[in-house]
Amino acid sequence: MGSLSQLCHSLRNKSKMACKSCSNKVTMACSSPKKIVLVTGASGLTGQFAFKKLKERSDKLVVRGLVRSEASKKKLGGGSEIYIGDVLKPESLEPAMKGVDALIILTSAIPKTKPGSYPANISGGRAEDLIDGSFQGAIPEFYFEEGQYPEQVDWIGQKNQVDAAKAAGVKHIVLVSTMGYGDANHPLNSLGNGNILAWKRKAKEYLAKSGVPYTILRAGGLDNKQGGKRQLLIGKNDELLPTEKGYIAREDVAEACVQAVQLDEVKFKAFDLGSMPEGTGAPTKDFKALFAPVTTCF
Repeated sequence: MGSLSQLCHSLRNKSKMACKSCSNKVTMACSSPKKIVLVTGASGLTGQFAFKKLKERSDKLVVRGLVRSEASKKKLGGGSEIYIGDVLKPESLEPAMKGVDALIILTSAIPKTKPGSYPANISGGRAEDLIDGSFQGAIPEFYFEEGQYPEQVDWIGQKNQVDAAKAAGVKHIVLVSTMGYGDANHPLNSLGNGNILAWKRKAKEYLAKSGVPYTILRAGGLDNKQGGKRQLLIGKNDELLPTEKGYIAREDVAEACVQAVQLDEVKFKAFDLGSMPEGTGAPTKDFKALFAPVTTCF
């Protein structure tokens, strides 16, 4: 871990020097009128929020989305800015990556509820559509569809995205991961026997060593409540996870991603993201101030 920390600190310093050099030169190469941002997993619950929020900032940002099917493309409006590709097929990522300035990775293996498991009325549905951080009751059994296990999607698929982004000259990658790496017995690892946290950690390490400026956002337990209503919190080492502060709205995660691609200060940094319970604290508006205390690289 020490060598990885040293590496990201070195890369961060080089990035700062490059930015300073750029700011001292008034050239077209150093200032682009609009930043092109690609969201992968754009048809997922968090991905849809990120795609929409980027589109709403069309004065500063140009959004692209990557989805797996025509049906998912139609879900986002079917526009030409939405590309179809498979993260397990690197060549299919190239058209979407061409000319991109920043990449937001929101792909993840999604378990489905096992038919016949309790509660019966949600059998067969995607876990993210049915169960969030506020779910109460007996947790049903889960499974992953063939070819969509965490090893494939959260490790190989994310590795492919990092490689494609690097080859395309992408200048910033924001990876949304999750808290819980410090607990080998975390319940997420048992979902569908996917060991998902281990594969997410491997992808996170690969990105940190890639040399591409990155921001790793480790979200707490996700819920589907309205965003913009809570005070967001930055943490590290899962310190927020055992508490009521270890939950966050998907919409707030999406907003944090959109803010991160616009801030050089969060490059080569990683942090946990949770929130105060709704009704306590002031809703977060200043994300630059929120991210300012972050010093950890991994």
